[in-house]
Amino acid sequence: MPKRITPLSDIQVRTAKPQGKEFKLMDGFGLYLLVTPTNGKLWRFDYRFGDKRKVLAFGAYPALSLADARQRREDAKKLLANGIDPGEMKKTIKQTKIDLEENSFEIIALEWHTKFSGQWSEGHALTIMDRLKRDVFPWLGSKPIAEIKPVDILAVLRRVEGRGALETAHRIRTICGQVLRYAVATGRAERDIAADLRGALPPVREKHHAALTDPKEVAELLRAIDSFVGTFHVQCALKLAPILFVRPGELRQMEWAEIDFEEGRWNIPAEKMKMKIPHIVPLSRQAMAILKELQPLTGFGKYVFPNHRTPLRPMTDNAINAALRRMGYTSEDQTGHGFRAMARTILDEVLQVRPDYIEHQLAHAVKDPNGRAYNRTAHLVERKKMMQLWADYLDGLKAGAKVIPFIRAA
Repeated sequence: MPKRITPLSDIQVRTAKPQGKEFKLMDGFGLYLLVTPTNGKLWRFDYRFGDKRKVLAFGAYPALSLADARQRREDAKKLLANGIDPGEMKKTIKQTKIDLEENSFEIIALEWHTKFSGQWSEGHALTIMDRLKRDVFPWLGSKPIAEIKPVDILAVLRRVEGRGALETAHRIRTICGQVLRYAVATGRAERDIAADLRGALPPVREKHHAALTDPKEVAELLRAIDSFVGTFHVQCALKLAPILFVRPGELRQMEWAEIDFEEGRWNIPAEKMKMKIPHIVPLSRQAMAILKELQPLTGFGKYVFPNHRTPLRPMTDNAINAALRRMGYTSEDQTGHGFRAMARTILDEVLQVRPDYIEHQLAHAVKDPNGRAYNRTAHLVERKKMMQLWADYLDGLKAGAKVIPFIRAA
């Protein structure tokens, strides 16, 4: 008869001392404690499966008590009774856990961001990452993306909405949808569940960027800009903003390498444009003069308007608006983006320039009579004349000239 094994006691396990080589303390039915020379106490389970002798590691004492080790032995025996190899089951569970961790929302979102951020402007990429890190990752980041439900995303959106940032909540829903669609495309999610939340948030009321369009008020603003007390390169940016009427992000990221003084134009690459199409901004004599005056100060670096902390980055996206506030103009009066509305309104209603010239210079989607989008050089000669006309008109306003409407050309 085989020798009967006396089950271990808690005190035997606790007081077992290491020896010159590892040894086993048997508990019975395949369970034993392996004591190593370095005083490691490891629970092991010997079993047979498919005529092969195998060993399954349960864990270490005291993290895993004697009672816990015995329970795991019983669980393993039940699997064996059902024809399942407990060792293979453990490997499968471990691999599943690893797969879930590698397919967490945060891991996939970071992968998506890395893959597509090269197609975005630097500011847009930073904004998306900031929204993910601040508003999404703390609650959804560690969750396997395939296990996230619409209600989980809705809870994230409600938190953002709750602090009064409804527009941001809508944008975060869009971002989550883009991440989920990427997960679907790469075989790690079944579908875009964020699409189920369409209509779950109140609509955002359309906000127009505040802009002065009365020529008399514009004249006062231009004189205030000339009297601005602050950093010289910020004042230059303020002077160029109404003359060029580009988007604030395009202006602050202007690079010296993009300026062609000989041709009198600013060539903005596609990656910096909202529509991802290269854009040409003809430079009036006034714009050229401002840039040449600034060049000795910042021309040694990359950016025309560098950040005040480091020339390796452009000035902050709030610099223009902050300067306007210092000059006494509130967000209800004028914004950096509002210079575009100012130019569009006055060029059309006062100077009576052809609307398609204006829209094209604003880098809006303008199509020709055949429905094709104009290329970046379309009407360039006419746009150059328009930009000089506009700069001269602003100079006239600033000097106190009367506003005399032009007659629209046939």
